[in-house]
Amino acid sequence: MLTSSRRQLLASGGMIIMLSVIAVFVATWFGPATERMLTVFFISLTAVVGIGVYSGNSGILSFGHVAFMGIGAYASSLLTVPAALKGATLPGLSTWLAAVELTLIPATLIAMVFTAVVALAVGAAISKLEGSAATIATLGLLIIVHGVIIGWRDVTRGAQSFFGVPRVTDLVTAAAFCVVALFLARLYRDSSSGLRLRAGRENAIAAGAVGVRIRWERLISFVLSAAIMALAGAMMAHFLGAFSPKKFYFNDTFLLLAMLIVGGMSTVTGAITGAVVITLVTEVLRRLESGFSIGVFDVPPIFGTAQIGIGLIILLAMFRKVDGLAGLKEWEERVLPRTTLLAPAALPPVGARDVLSGKGLTRQFGGLTAVDDVSIQILPGQIVGLIGPNGSGKTTLLNMLSGILTPTEGQILHGGRDLTGLSSPDIADQGIARTFQNIRLFANLTVYQNVLVAALSTHRGKDAVARAQTALDWLDVMKHAAADAGTLSYGDQRRVEIARALACQPQVLFLDEPAAGMNREETDALMEILRRLSADLGISVLLVDHDLELINQLSDRIMVLNEGRMIAQGSPKEIRRNKAVIEAYLGTGRENEN
Repeated sequence: MLTSSRRQLLASGGMIIMLSVIAVFVATWFGPATERMLTVFFISLTAVVGIGVYSGNSGILSFGHVAFMGIGAYASSLLTVPAALKGATLPGLSTWLAAVELTLIPATLIAMVFTAVVALAVGAAISKLEGSAATIATLGLLIIVHGVIIGWRDVTRGAQSFFGVPRVTDLVTAAAFCVVALFLARLYRDSSSGLRLRAGRENAIAAGAVGVRIRWERLISFVLSAAIMALAGAMMAHFLGAFSPKKFYFNDTFLLLAMLIVGGMSTVTGAITGAVVITLVTEVLRRLESGFSIGVFDVPPIFGTAQIGIGLIILLAMFRKVDGLAGLKEWEERVLPRTTLLAPAALPPVGARDVLSGKGLTRQFGGLTAVDDVSIQILPGQIVGLIGPNGSGKTTLLNMLSGILTPTEGQILHGGRDLTGLSSPDIADQGIARTFQNIRLFANLTVYQNVLVAALSTHRGKDAVARAQTALDWLDVMKHAAADAGTLSYGDQRRVEIARALACQPQVLFLDEPAAGMNREETDALMEILRRLSADLGISVLLVDHDLELINQLSDRIMVLNEGRMIAQGSPKEIRRNKAVIEAYLGTGRENEN
Protein backbone atom coordinates (compact mmCIF):
# COMPACT_ATOMS: atom_id res chain seq x y z
CA MET A 1 0.00 0.00 0.00
CA LEU A 2 1.25 3.51 -0.87
CA THR A 3 0.58 6.21 1.72
CA SER A 4 1.14 9.28 -0.49
CA SER A 5 -1.49 10.67 -2.81
CA ARG A 6 -1.37 9.66 -6.45
CA ARG A 7 -0.75 13.20 -7.63
CA GLN A 8 2.29 13.52 -5.36
CA LEU A 9 3.82 10.34 -6.73
CA LEU A 10 3.04 11.28 -10.33
CA ALA A 11 4.57 14.72 -9.79
CA SER A 12 7.69 13.16 -8.26
CA GLY A 13 8.07 10.61 -11.06
CA GLY A 14 7.46 13.18 -13.77
CA MET A 15 10.04 15.55 -12.31
CA ILE A 16 12.67 12.80 -12.02
CA ILE A 17 12.23 11.78 -15.66
CA MET A 18 12.14 15.35 -16.93
CA LEU A 19 15.31 16.42 -15.09
CA SER A 20 17.15 13.27 -16.17
CA VAL A 21 16.26 13.79 -19.84
CA ILE A 22 17.27 17.47 -19.69
CA ALA A 23 20.58 16.58 -18.02
CA VAL A 24 21.39 13.98 -20.69
CA PHE A 25 20.67 16.42 -23.53
CA VAL A 26 22.70 19.19 -21.89
CA ALA A 27 25.68 16.88 -21.31
CA THR A 28 25.54 15.63 -24.89
CA TRP A 29 25.54 19.23 -26.11
CA PHE A 30 28.63 20.18 -24.07
CA GLY A 31 30.69 17.16 -25.11
CA PRO A 32 32.54 14.09 -23.73
CA ALA A 33 33.99 15.74 -20.61
CA THR A 34 30.55 16.80 -19.41
CA GLU A 35 29.09 13.41 -20.34
CA ARG A 36 31.74 11.70 -18.21
CA MET A 37 31.09 14.01 -15.26
CA LEU A 38 27.33 13.49 -15.49
CA THR A 39 27.71 9.72 -15.80
CA VAL A 40 29.68 9.68 -12.54
CA PHE A 41 27.01 11.95 -11.03
CA PHE A 42 24.20 9.51 -11.93
CA ILE A 43 26.17 6.60 -10.48
CA SER A 44 26.92 8.55 -7.30
CA LEU A 45 23.28 9.62 -6.98
CA THR A 46 22.19 5.99 -7.26
CA ALA A 47 24.54 5.12 -4.39
CA VAL A 48 23.38 8.08 -2.27
CA VAL A 49 19.77 7.04 -2.75
CA GLY A 50 20.73 3.49 -1.79
CA ILE A 51 22.24 4.65 1.52
CA GLY A 52 19.24 6.92 2.07
CA VAL A 53 16.75 4.07 1.78
CA TYR A 54 18.23 2.65 4.98
CA SER A 55 19.79 5.58 6.82
CA GLY A 56 17.17 8.17 5.87
CA ASN A 57 14.18 6.05 6.82
CA SER A 58 15.66 4.35 9.89
CA GLY A 59 17.67 7.28 11.25
CA ILE A 60 20.76 5.05 11.60
CA LEU A 61 23.78 6.44 9.77
CA SER A 62 25.57 3.67 7.85
CA PHE A 63 29.29 3.74 7.12
CA GLY A 64 29.17 0.28 5.59
CA HIS A 65 26.95 0.53 2.53
CA VAL A 66 29.86 1.19 0.17
CA ALA A 67 30.82 -2.42 0.96
CA PHE A 68 27.68 -3.53 -0.88
CA MET A 69 28.67 -1.30 -3.76
CA GLY A 70 31.99 -3.18 -3.89
CA ILE A 71 30.26 -6.56 -3.75
CA GLY A 72 28.02 -5.53 -6.64
CA ALA A 73 31.01 -4.30 -8.66
CA TYR A 74 33.03 -7.49 -8.26
CA ALA A 75 30.06 -9.86 -8.63
CA SER A 76 28.81 -8.25 -11.86
CA SER A 77 32.33 -7.94 -13.29
CA LEU A 78 33.05 -11.63 -12.73
CA LEU A 79 30.00 -12.37 -14.87
CA THR A 80 30.87 -10.01 -17.74
CA VAL A 81 34.67 -10.26 -18.10
CA PRO A 82 35.49 -12.37 -21.21
CA ALA A 83 35.99 -16.04 -20.37
CA ALA A 84 39.38 -16.16 -22.04
CA LEU A 85 40.66 -13.26 -19.94
CA LYS A 86 39.34 -14.82 -16.74
CA GLY A 87 41.10 -18.07 -17.59
CA ALA A 88 44.39 -16.24 -18.05
CA THR A 89 44.25 -13.90 -15.05
CA LEU A 90 42.18 -15.87 -12.53
CA PRO A 91 43.39 -19.48 -12.81
CA GLY A 92 41.96 -20.39 -9.41
CA LEU A 93 38.41 -19.44 -10.37
CA SER A 94 35.80 -22.20 -10.30
CA THR A 95 35.06 -23.80 -13.68
CA TRP A 96 31.47 -22.60 -14.04
CA LEU A 97 32.29 -19.03 -13.05
CA ALA A 98 35.30 -18.94 -15.37
CA ALA A 99 33.14 -20.06 -18.30
CA VAL A 100 30.16 -17.71 -17.81
CA GLU A 101 30.03 -14.52 -19.86
CA LEU A 102 26.92 -12.34 -19.57
CA THR A 103 25.84 -8.90 -20.72
CA LEU A 104 25.45 -5.98 -18.33
CA ILE A 105 21.76 -6.21 -17.41
CA PRO A 106 21.57 -9.92 -16.42
CA ALA A 107 24.94 -9.67 -14.67
CA THR A 108 23.73 -6.62 -12.72
CA LEU A 109 20.49 -8.31 -11.69
CA ILE A 110 22.37 -11.40 -10.46
CA ALA A 111 24.81 -9.15 -8.56
CA MET A 112 21.91 -7.32 -6.93
CA VAL A 113 20.27 -10.57 -5.81
CA PHE A 114 23.58 -11.93 -4.49
CA THR A 115 24.26 -8.70 -2.60
CA ALA A 116 20.74 -8.72 -1.17
CA VAL A 117 21.31 -12.24 0.19
CA VAL A 118 24.54 -11.10 1.84
CA ALA A 119 22.70 -8.08 3.26
CA LEU A 120 19.95 -10.32 4.61
CA ALA A 121 22.49 -12.33 6.61
CA VAL A 122 24.32 -9.25 7.86
CA GLY A 123 21.19 -7.18 8.45
CA ALA A 124 19.62 -9.87 10.63
CA ALA A 125 22.27 -9.01 13.21
CA ILE A 126 22.59 -5.26 12.65
CA SER A 127 18.81 -4.71 12.78
CA LYS A 128 18.88 -5.78 16.44
CA LEU A 129 21.20 -2.91 17.35
CA GLU A 130 20.21 0.65 18.17
CA GLY A 131 21.71 4.05 17.42
CA SER A 132 25.47 4.38 17.64
CA ALA A 133 25.94 0.63 18.15
CA ALA A 134 24.34 -0.04 14.76
CA THR A 135 26.43 2.70 13.15
CA ILE A 136 29.67 1.22 14.51
CA ALA A 137 28.55 -2.22 13.29
CA THR A 138 28.20 -0.88 9.74
CA LEU A 139 31.73 0.51 9.97
CA GLY A 140 32.89 -2.96 10.94
CA LEU A 141 31.05 -4.33 7.91
CA LEU A 142 32.97 -1.99 5.60
CA ILE A 143 36.32 -3.04 7.05
CA ILE A 144 35.49 -6.76 6.97
CA VAL A 145 34.29 -6.73 3.35
CA HIS A 146 37.37 -4.73 2.33
CA GLY A 147 39.56 -7.35 4.01
CA VAL A 148 37.71 -10.23 2.34
CA ILE A 149 38.07 -8.63 -1.11
CA ILE A 150 41.82 -8.20 -0.61
CA GLY A 151 42.26 -11.67 0.83
CA TRP A 152 40.20 -13.58 -1.74
CA ARG A 153 42.81 -13.30 -4.47
CA ASP A 154 41.62 -16.22 -6.57
CA VAL A 155 38.40 -14.33 -7.24
CA THR A 156 39.19 -10.62 -6.82
CA ARG A 157 42.92 -10.36 -7.64
CA GLY A 158 43.42 -9.05 -4.11
CA ALA A 159 44.78 -5.54 -3.76
CA GLN A 160 45.65 -5.39 -7.45
CA SER A 161 43.41 -3.81 -10.08
CA PHE A 162 40.56 -5.92 -11.37
CA PHE A 163 40.74 -5.18 -15.11
CA GLY A 164 39.17 -6.31 -18.35
CA VAL A 165 35.63 -5.26 -17.37
CA PRO A 166 33.61 -4.23 -20.46
CA ARG A 167 33.12 -0.44 -20.36
CA VAL A 168 29.46 -0.45 -21.31
CA THR A 169 28.05 2.06 -18.79
CA ASP A 170 27.44 5.16 -20.86
CA LEU A 171 25.50 8.31 -19.96
CA VAL A 172 22.10 6.99 -21.05
CA THR A 173 22.58 3.67 -19.23
CA ALA A 174 23.64 5.41 -16.02
CA ALA A 175 20.69 7.84 -16.26
CA ALA A 176 18.21 5.01 -16.86
CA PHE A 177 19.45 2.91 -13.93
CA CYS A 178 19.52 6.00 -11.73
CA VAL A 179 15.88 6.80 -12.56
CA VAL A 180 14.95 3.23 -11.60
CA ALA A 181 16.78 3.60 -8.28
CA LEU A 182 15.07 6.93 -7.57
CA PHE A 183 11.65 5.41 -8.29
CA LEU A 184 12.37 2.46 -5.99
CA ALA A 185 13.52 4.74 -3.18
CA ARG A 186 10.55 7.07 -3.56
CA LEU A 187 8.00 4.25 -3.66
CA TYR A 188 9.59 2.55 -0.67
CA ARG A 189 9.57 5.73 1.40
CA ASP A 190 5.80 6.04 1.00
CA SER A 191 4.98 2.36 1.18
CA SER A 192 3.44 0.87 4.32
CA SER A 193 6.83 -0.55 5.26
CA GLY A 194 8.59 2.78 4.71
CA LEU A 195 6.04 4.66 6.79
CA ARG A 196 6.37 2.16 9.64
CA LEU A 197 10.15 2.49 9.57
CA ARG A 198 9.96 6.30 9.60
CA ALA A 199 7.66 6.05 12.62
CA GLY A 200 10.28 3.88 14.31
CA ARG A 201 12.90 6.49 13.46
CA GLU A 202 10.81 9.17 15.17
CA ASN A 203 10.05 7.16 18.32
CA ALA A 204 10.83 3.46 18.56
CA ILE A 205 8.91 2.85 21.81
CA ALA A 206 5.71 4.45 20.51
CA ALA A 207 6.03 2.66 17.18
CA GLY A 208 6.33 -0.70 18.91
CA ALA A 209 3.29 0.09 21.07
CA VAL A 210 1.10 0.45 17.95
CA GLY A 211 2.34 -2.79 16.40
CA VAL A 212 5.38 -1.75 14.35
CA ARG A 213 8.01 -4.51 14.27
CA ILE A 214 10.98 -2.20 13.93
CA ARG A 215 13.67 -4.85 13.51
CA TRP A 216 11.79 -6.40 10.61
CA GLU A 217 11.24 -3.05 8.94
CA ARG A 218 14.91 -2.17 9.35
CA LEU A 219 15.89 -5.47 7.77
CA ILE A 220 13.65 -4.84 4.75
CA SER A 221 15.18 -1.41 4.16
CA PHE A 222 18.69 -2.75 4.72
CA VAL A 223 18.28 -5.43 2.04
CA LEU A 224 16.63 -3.07 -0.46
CA SER A 225 19.31 -0.43 0.06
CA ALA A 226 22.05 -3.03 -0.40
CA ALA A 227 20.53 -4.09 -3.73
CA ILE A 228 20.49 -0.47 -4.91
CA MET A 229 24.13 -0.08 -3.82
CA ALA A 230 24.99 -3.19 -5.84
CA LEU A 231 23.36 -1.55 -8.86
CA ALA A 232 25.57 1.52 -8.36
CA GLY A 233 28.63 -0.70 -7.96
CA ALA A 234 27.90 -2.60 -11.16
CA MET A 235 27.49 0.66 -13.07
CA MET A 236 30.74 2.04 -11.65
CA ALA A 237 32.69 -1.11 -12.51
CA HIS A 238 31.45 -1.10 -16.09
CA PHE A 239 32.16 2.60 -16.41
CA LEU A 240 35.76 2.42 -15.17
CA GLY A 241 36.75 -0.90 -16.76
CA ALA A 242 39.37 -1.42 -14.04
CA PHE A 243 39.21 -0.80 -10.29
CA SER A 244 40.78 -1.86 -7.01
CA PRO A 245 39.39 -2.48 -3.50
CA LYS A 246 40.28 1.03 -2.35
CA LYS A 247 37.64 2.39 -4.74
CA PHE A 248 35.00 1.02 -2.38
CA TYR A 249 36.45 2.11 0.93
CA PHE A 250 36.71 5.25 3.06
CA ASN A 251 37.13 7.90 0.34
CA ASP A 252 33.90 7.03 -1.46
CA THR A 253 32.12 6.50 1.86
CA PHE A 254 33.03 10.04 2.90
CA LEU A 255 31.94 11.50 -0.44
CA LEU A 256 28.58 9.71 -0.57
CA LEU A 257 27.73 10.43 3.07
CA ALA A 258 28.58 14.09 2.49
CA MET A 259 26.03 14.17 -0.34
CA LEU A 260 23.42 12.52 1.86
CA ILE A 261 23.99 14.72 4.91
CA VAL A 262 24.23 18.02 3.03
CA GLY A 263 21.09 17.39 0.97
CA GLY A 264 19.06 15.71 3.71
CA MET A 265 18.94 12.04 4.71
CA SER A 266 15.18 11.72 4.92
CA THR A 267 14.10 12.32 1.32
CA VAL A 268 14.86 11.52 -2.29
CA THR A 269 14.78 15.27 -2.88
CA GLY A 270 17.58 15.60 -0.35
CA ALA A 271 19.67 12.92 -2.05
CA ILE A 272 19.38 14.71 -5.40
CA THR A 273 20.11 18.11 -3.85
CA GLY A 274 23.17 16.86 -1.98
CA ALA A 275 24.55 15.01 -5.00
CA VAL A 276 24.22 18.14 -7.17
CA VAL A 277 25.84 20.45 -4.60
CA ILE A 278 28.76 18.16 -3.72
CA THR A 279 29.42 17.22 -7.35
CA LEU A 280 29.59 20.87 -8.42
CA VAL A 281 31.77 21.88 -5.46
CA THR A 282 34.08 18.92 -6.01
CA GLU A 283 34.53 19.71 -9.71
CA VAL A 284 35.32 23.37 -8.97
CA LEU A 285 37.74 22.62 -6.13
CA ARG A 286 39.58 19.92 -8.08
CA ARG A 287 40.28 22.46 -10.79
CA LEU A 288 41.68 24.80 -8.14
CA GLU A 289 43.67 22.06 -6.40
CA SER A 290 46.64 22.42 -8.75
CA GLY A 291 46.95 26.11 -7.92
CA PHE A 292 45.50 29.27 -9.43
CA SER A 293 46.09 32.98 -9.75
CA ILE A 294 44.12 35.92 -8.38
CA GLY A 295 45.39 39.01 -10.13
CA VAL A 296 49.09 39.30 -9.31
CA PHE A 297 48.89 36.67 -6.56
CA ASP A 298 49.64 33.01 -7.24
CA VAL A 299 48.01 30.48 -4.95
CA PRO A 300 50.19 27.35 -4.69
CA PRO A 301 48.79 23.84 -5.10
CA ILE A 302 46.88 22.65 -2.02
CA PHE A 303 46.52 18.89 -1.80
CA GLY A 304 43.11 17.73 -0.61
CA THR A 305 41.26 20.94 -1.46
CA ALA A 306 38.13 19.01 -2.48
CA GLN A 307 38.02 17.06 0.80
CA ILE A 308 38.58 20.22 2.83
CA GLY A 309 35.80 22.00 0.95
CA ILE A 310 33.36 19.13 1.43
CA GLY A 311 34.18 18.99 5.12
CA LEU A 312 33.47 22.70 5.49
CA ILE A 313 30.16 22.31 3.65
CA ILE A 314 29.14 19.51 6.04
CA LEU A 315 29.99 21.69 9.05
CA LEU A 316 28.05 24.60 7.59
CA ALA A 317 25.06 22.36 6.91
CA MET A 318 25.15 21.00 10.48
CA PHE A 319 25.16 24.50 11.92
CA ARG A 320 22.63 26.11 9.60
CA LYS A 321 20.49 23.28 8.17
CA VAL A 322 20.54 20.33 10.55
CA ASP A 323 18.00 18.41 8.45
CA GLY A 324 19.85 19.12 5.19
CA LEU A 325 19.20 21.63 2.44
CA ALA A 326 15.99 19.88 1.38
CA GLY A 327 14.65 19.39 4.91
CA LEU A 328 12.42 16.52 6.01
CA LYS A 329 9.78 16.72 3.28
CA GLU A 330 9.80 15.80 -0.39
CA TRP A 331 9.34 18.83 -2.64
CA GLU A 332 5.94 17.65 -3.83
CA GLU A 333 4.73 17.21 -0.24
CA ARG A 334 5.32 20.93 0.25
CA VAL A 335 3.91 22.04 -3.11
CA LEU A 336 1.05 19.54 -3.29
CA PRO A 337 -0.01 18.79 0.30
CA ARG A 338 -2.58 16.08 0.82
CA THR A 339 -5.87 17.85 1.49
CA THR A 340 -8.63 15.35 0.67
CA LEU A 341 -9.52 12.44 2.91
CA LEU A 342 -12.33 9.94 2.69
CA ALA A 343 -15.43 10.47 4.78
CA PRO A 344 -14.98 8.69 8.12
CA ALA A 345 -16.95 5.52 8.72
CA ALA A 346 -18.44 4.30 11.96
CA LEU A 347 -16.09 2.36 14.19
CA PRO A 348 -17.51 -1.15 14.73
CA PRO A 349 -18.12 -2.17 18.34
CA VAL A 350 -15.19 -4.16 19.67
CA GLY A 351 -17.35 -6.14 22.03
CA ALA A 352 -14.47 -6.94 24.37
CA ARG A 353 -15.16 -10.31 25.96
CA ASP A 354 -11.75 -11.05 27.48
CA VAL A 355 -10.59 -10.18 30.95
CA LEU A 356 -7.13 -8.62 31.24
CA SER A 357 -5.39 -9.55 34.46
CA GLY A 358 -1.98 -9.25 36.03
CA LYS A 359 -1.08 -11.58 38.85
CA GLY A 360 1.67 -10.86 41.37
CA LEU A 361 3.44 -8.40 39.07
CA THR A 362 6.83 -7.25 40.32
CA ARG A 363 9.43 -5.12 38.56
CA GLN A 364 12.87 -4.49 39.93
CA PHE A 365 15.55 -2.12 38.63
CA GLY A 366 18.73 -3.28 40.30
CA GLY A 367 18.07 -2.97 44.01
CA LEU A 368 14.95 -0.82 43.55
CA THR A 369 11.52 -2.44 43.46
CA ALA A 370 9.29 -0.13 41.41
CA VAL A 371 6.23 -2.42 41.47
CA ASP A 372 5.86 -5.02 44.23
CA ASP A 373 3.46 -7.98 43.96
CA VAL A 374 0.59 -6.09 42.32
CA SER A 375 -2.46 -7.91 40.96
CA ILE A 376 -4.88 -6.17 38.64
CA GLN A 377 -8.04 -7.11 36.74
CA ILE A 378 -9.90 -5.20 34.03
CA LEU A 379 -13.31 -6.55 33.03
CA PRO A 380 -14.73 -6.18 29.50
CA GLY A 381 -16.14 -2.71 28.82
CA GLN A 382 -15.05 -1.41 32.20
CA ILE A 383 -13.28 1.88 32.93
CA VAL A 384 -10.73 1.36 35.67
CA GLY A 385 -8.91 4.29 37.27
CA LEU A 386 -5.35 3.88 38.51
CA ILE A 387 -4.13 6.58 40.88
CA GLY A 388 -1.29 7.14 43.29
CA PRO A 389 1.32 9.71 44.27
CA ASN A 390 4.23 10.50 41.96
CA GLY A 391 6.70 7.62 41.88
CA SER A 392 4.16 5.06 43.06
CA GLY A 393 4.75 2.75 40.06
CA LYS A 394 1.74 3.52 37.86
CA THR A 395 3.64 4.01 34.59
CA THR A 396 5.89 1.04 35.34
CA LEU A 397 2.80 -1.13 35.76
CA LEU A 398 1.42 0.10 32.43
CA ASN A 399 4.78 -0.58 30.78
CA MET A 400 4.67 -4.18 31.98
CA LEU A 401 1.08 -4.69 30.85
CA SER A 402 1.86 -3.24 27.40
CA GLY A 403 5.06 -5.23 26.79
CA ILE A 404 7.57 -2.38 27.04
CA LEU A 405 8.97 -3.90 30.25
CA THR A 406 9.09 -7.57 31.20
CA PRO A 407 7.94 -8.35 34.75
CA THR A 408 10.64 -9.60 37.10
CA GLU A 409 7.95 -11.81 38.60
CA GLY A 410 4.27 -12.42 37.91
CA GLN A 411 2.00 -13.25 35.00
CA ILE A 412 -0.13 -11.28 32.53
CA LEU A 413 -3.23 -12.95 31.07
CA HIS A 414 -5.75 -11.78 28.47
CA GLY A 415 -8.69 -14.06 27.84
CA GLY A 416 -6.68 -17.01 29.13
CA ARG A 417 -3.69 -16.27 26.85
CA ASP A 418 -0.39 -15.76 28.63
CA LEU A 419 1.11 -12.44 27.48
CA THR A 420 4.02 -12.43 29.93
CA GLY A 421 7.26 -11.54 28.18
CA LEU A 422 5.69 -10.68 24.81
CA SER A 423 7.04 -7.66 22.97
CA SER A 424 4.96 -4.52 22.61
CA PRO A 425 4.05 -5.25 18.94
CA ASP A 426 2.83 -8.70 20.02
CA ILE A 427 0.79 -7.10 22.79
CA ALA A 428 -0.74 -4.69 20.25
CA ASP A 429 -1.70 -7.69 18.12
CA GLN A 430 -3.63 -9.03 21.12
CA GLY A 431 -5.89 -5.96 21.11
CA ILE A 432 -4.13 -3.79 23.70
CA ALA A 433 -3.15 -0.19 22.84
CA ARG A 434 -1.84 2.69 24.91
CA THR A 435 -0.82 6.32 25.18
CA PHE A 436 2.13 7.68 27.17
CA GLN A 437 2.68 9.93 30.17
CA ASN A 438 5.13 12.01 28.12
CA ILE A 439 3.66 12.47 24.65
CA ARG A 440 5.34 10.17 22.12
CA LEU A 441 4.06 11.28 18.74
CA PHE A 442 5.97 10.92 15.49
CA ALA A 443 6.67 14.63 15.42
CA ASN A 444 7.87 14.94 11.81
CA LEU A 445 5.04 12.87 10.35
CA THR A 446 1.64 14.37 9.69
CA VAL A 447 -1.25 13.79 12.06
CA TYR A 448 -2.84 11.51 9.45
CA GLN A 449 0.38 9.50 9.05
CA ASN A 450 0.68 9.16 12.84
CA VAL A 451 -2.71 7.52 13.04
CA LEU A 452 -2.44 5.59 9.77
CA VAL A 453 0.76 3.84 10.83
CA ALA A 454 -1.10 2.39 13.82
CA ALA A 455 -3.93 1.14 11.63
CA LEU A 456 -1.51 -0.36 9.11
CA SER A 457 0.41 -2.20 11.82
CA THR A 458 -2.53 -3.93 13.49
CA HIS A 459 -5.15 -6.41 12.27
CA ARG A 460 -2.91 -7.00 9.21
CA GLY A 461 -3.73 -3.53 7.95
CA LYS A 462 -7.36 -4.41 7.18
CA ASP A 463 -9.49 -1.28 6.58
CA ALA A 464 -6.50 0.78 7.71
CA VAL A 465 -7.48 4.00 5.95
CA ALA A 466 -11.05 3.87 7.23
CA ARG A 467 -9.91 3.11 10.79
CA ALA A 468 -7.39 5.94 10.74
CA GLN A 469 -9.81 8.55 9.45
CA THR A 470 -12.58 7.46 11.79
CA ALA A 471 -10.24 7.67 14.78
CA LEU A 472 -9.27 11.20 13.73
CA ASP A 473 -12.94 12.09 13.53
CA TRP A 474 -13.74 10.62 16.96
CA LEU A 475 -11.08 12.73 18.63
CA ASP A 476 -11.98 15.84 16.59
CA VAL A 477 -8.50 16.24 15.05
CA MET A 478 -9.45 15.63 11.42
CA LYS A 479 -8.91 19.35 10.76
CA HIS A 480 -5.22 18.89 11.63
CA ALA A 481 -4.73 15.80 9.43
CA ALA A 482 -2.22 17.45 7.05
CA ALA A 483 -0.21 19.23 9.80
CA ASP A 484 2.97 17.81 11.29
CA ALA A 485 2.12 16.32 14.68
CA GLY A 486 4.95 18.19 16.38
CA THR A 487 3.45 21.57 15.45
CA LEU A 488 0.15 21.11 17.33
CA SER A 489 -0.77 22.48 20.72
CA TYR A 490 -0.23 20.25 23.75
CA GLY A 491 -3.92 19.40 24.08
CA ASP A 492 -4.27 18.55 20.40
CA GLN A 493 -1.19 16.34 20.58
CA ARG A 494 -2.83 14.45 23.43
CA ARG A 495 -5.93 13.87 21.31
CA VAL A 496 -3.85 12.72 18.34
CA GLU A 497 -2.09 10.21 20.57
CA ILE A 498 -5.43 8.83 21.73
CA ALA A 499 -6.64 8.71 18.11
CA ARG A 500 -3.52 6.75 17.17
CA ALA A 501 -4.24 4.20 19.90
CA LEU A 502 -7.90 4.03 18.87
CA ALA A 503 -6.89 3.29 15.25
CA CYS A 504 -5.46 -0.01 16.52
CA GLN A 505 -9.10 -1.03 17.18
CA PRO A 506 -8.19 -2.27 20.67
CA GLN A 507 -10.18 -4.28 23.15
CA VAL A 508 -8.26 -2.67 26.01
CA LEU A 509 -6.96 0.90 25.99
CA PHE A 510 -4.35 2.22 28.44
CA LEU A 511 -4.40 5.99 28.86
CA ASP A 512 -1.51 7.48 30.82
CA GLU A 513 -2.51 10.98 31.96
CA PRO A 514 -4.58 11.78 28.84
CA ALA A 515 -5.93 15.06 30.25
CA ALA A 516 -2.51 16.50 31.11
CA GLY A 517 -2.11 19.95 29.57
CA MET A 518 -5.83 20.36 28.84
CA ASN A 519 -8.08 23.05 30.27
CA ARG A 520 -11.36 22.20 31.99
CA GLU A 521 -13.43 22.49 28.82
CA GLU A 522 -11.05 20.22 26.88
CA THR A 523 -11.01 17.75 29.76
CA ASP A 524 -14.81 17.60 29.87
CA ALA A 525 -14.91 16.94 26.11
CA LEU A 526 -12.34 14.16 26.55
CA MET A 527 -14.40 12.60 29.34
CA GLU A 528 -17.40 12.40 27.03
CA ILE A 529 -15.28 10.72 24.33
CA LEU A 530 -13.96 8.14 26.80
CA ARG A 531 -17.48 7.38 28.01
CA ARG A 532 -18.53 6.75 24.41
CA LEU A 533 -15.53 4.49 23.80
CA SER A 534 -16.64 2.31 26.67
CA ALA A 535 -20.41 2.50 26.17
CA ASP A 536 -20.68 2.48 22.36
CA LEU A 537 -17.62 0.42 21.37
CA GLY A 538 -17.24 -1.79 24.42
CA ILE A 539 -13.57 -0.90 24.89
CA SER A 540 -12.07 -1.54 28.33
CA VAL A 541 -10.08 1.43 29.61
CA LEU A 542 -7.31 1.61 32.19
CA LEU A 543 -7.02 5.29 33.04
CA VAL A 544 -4.07 6.85 34.86
CA ASP A 545 -4.35 10.50 35.82
CA HIS A 546 -3.75 12.97 38.62
CA ASP A 547 -7.06 14.71 37.87
CA LEU A 548 -9.09 13.05 40.63
CA GLU A 549 -12.32 14.67 39.45
CA LEU A 550 -11.88 13.03 36.04
CA ILE A 551 -11.02 9.68 37.63
CA ASN A 552 -14.00 9.78 40.01
CA GLN A 553 -16.51 10.73 37.32
CA LEU A 554 -15.34 8.21 34.72
CA SER A 555 -14.24 5.13 36.62
CA ASP A 556 -16.34 2.12 37.44
CA ARG A 557 -13.58 1.00 39.77
CA ILE A 558 -10.41 2.64 41.11
CA MET A 559 -7.11 1.08 42.15
CA VAL A 560 -4.53 2.93 44.22
CA LEU A 561 -0.76 2.38 44.20
CA ASN A 562 1.67 3.71 46.75
CA GLU A 563 5.40 2.95 46.81
CA GLY A 564 4.89 0.17 44.30
CA ARG A 565 2.17 -1.65 46.27
CA MET A 566 -1.57 -1.87 45.75
CA ILE A 567 -3.04 -0.26 48.86
CA ALA A 568 -6.72 -0.09 47.88
CA GLN A 569 -9.24 -0.84 45.16
CA GLY A 570 -12.98 -0.40 44.95
CA SER A 571 -15.70 1.98 43.77
CA PRO A 572 -14.97 5.72 43.64
CA LYS A 573 -17.06 6.21 46.80
CA GLU A 574 -15.14 3.52 48.67
CA ILE A 575 -11.78 4.93 47.60
CA ARG A 576 -12.69 8.44 48.75
CA ARG A 577 -13.32 7.08 52.26
CA ASN A 578 -10.35 4.73 52.41
CA LYS A 579 -7.95 5.69 55.23
CA ALA A 580 -4.88 4.25 53.49
CA VAL A 581 -5.61 6.36 50.40
CA ILE A 582 -6.16 9.50 52.46
CA GLU A 583 -2.88 8.89 54.23
CA ALA A 584 -0.99 8.29 50.97
CA TYR A 585 -2.26 11.55 49.47
CA LEU A 586 -2.52 13.83 52.51
CA GLY A 587 -0.11 12.33 55.00
CA THR A 588 -0.67 10.91 58.49
CA GLY A 589 -0.46 14.29 60.19
CA ARG A 590 -3.21 15.80 58.04
CA GLU A 591 -5.44 12.81 58.65
CA ASN A 592 -4.99 13.16 62.45
CA GLU A 593 -5.88 16.88 62.21
CA ASN A 594 -9.19 15.91 60.70
